[in-house]
Formats: sequence, C-alpha cells, structure tokens
Amino acid sequence: MPHERSESDRGAAPGAPGVSRRGFLKSIGTSALVAAAFGTKTVAKDLAEPEAKRELGPGAVQVTLTINGRSVTYALEPRVTLLEVLRNQAGLTGAKEACDRASCGACTVLRDGEPVNACSVLAIEAQGSDITTIEGLVAEAQASSATGRPLTKLQQALIDADGLQCGYCTPGFVIVLHALLKKNPYPTEAEIRQACAGNLCRCGSYPRVFAAVLNASGRTAGSSVTIVNPSTHALA
Repeated sequence: MPHERSESDRGAAPGAPGVSRRGFLKSIGTSALVAAAFGTKTVAKDLAEPEAKRELGPGAVQVTLTINGRSVTYALEPRVTLLEVLRNQAGLTGAKEACDRASCGACTVLRDGEPVNACSVLAIEAQGSDITTIEGLVAEAQASSATGRPLTKLQQALIDADGLQCGYCTPGFVIVLHALLKKNPYPTEAEIRQACAGNLCRCGSYPRVFAAVLNASGRTAGSSVTIVNPSTHALA
C-alpha cells in the first residue's frame, strides 16, 4: 500500500525536507512585507528630515528680496504675499490690489523678467529672484533716454495714445507689455492681445492700449483697432 504523504510534505521544495510549498510562500511573503515596511519607514524618515529643516512660521522669519535691483530684508510671516510686502513694507504702490485672486492683472510685476501676479506669490517664495515693479522701469527709461525722462517708450506711447482712463490697471498692462516688447520688439496686434489677455481694464481702454504698443514698436494700428478722438471721448 503506497505511503500517503502528509499535507506538510506535499509540494516540499527539493532539498528542503519538511518545508512545504505553503510554508515556503508564506515565508517569502512575510519577508517582503518586512522589507517593504522597513523601506517605507526609511523613505518617510528621509523625507521628514529635510521637511523639518524647511519648517517656517507661524511667526515672522527673515525674508530677503531683491526689488528693483536693491536687496532688502524684512521680518515677515510666511503667509505674507509679495504684493503685501511691495505695498506695505517697501512703499511701492504701483502694483495694485484689486481682485486678490490673480484674475485681473492689476498687481503684475516682473519676476526674473517674467510677469507674475504678486497677489498670488508668497514673499518667501520670491527670495533669490529679481523683482521689478512699475517703479523699477524708471531707471531703465532714464538710461535709454537722451533727456533722462523717467518714462519708457511704451509708457510715453500710452500717454500719447490716451491708453488709460482711471489708470488703476495701467501699471499691470505696462509691466506685461514691457515684457512682451523685450522678447518681441515688433509684435502683431494679435500677439499684443494675447500678451495682455490676463489683464482687465474696467474702463475698456483696450483699443488705445493696443495702438500704443504698436506705436511703441514702430508699427501702425490695424483697421480692427478703433480709436476714439480725444476731443469726443466721454471723459475728455
């Protein structure tokens, strides 16, 4: 009569008497779980250490910013936005606080040459960047002007074309379009419209803004840009 193997003998790994397939697989699974748990703890520890070092606040911390070429240090809570620092600490009120949710462009400044909404950038995040406000364009204008007039060519073109009414949104438009002309000195009207698509003018001065940029670049306004004569302007 053949000998009937016990369950523990069935499927025993060759060369490993007394070790069943089930036990063998269980041991592998247990080892894998232990290794995974150990690896997870190691990764968590590695991530926690730098996070702990970066922990700032909730009290004020030292924040150093480069604004219009000048390095300044303020004691700020990490929650403070770049716009709040510019207006309340630096006294640069050209960037306006309007929507406070990055949807109107009135607070636009340049961060390393790129337009950003200052209301949506934490001051602590702007460390190490070059911040340029509308006030910061004065030095550049004076350097490029034979008469030393503190206006860029674009700003003068906006005045000449009457490209502003209440003027609240104008600094944001100037910053965005200044960045455009830096990258593309001869933009088309479509490119101008695209560049300032995120800037809202509640007075509706868009046609004159577009015309001013075209004039500043040496182009002429197309037929799609309707210019109202200043003498017949509603606010003239």
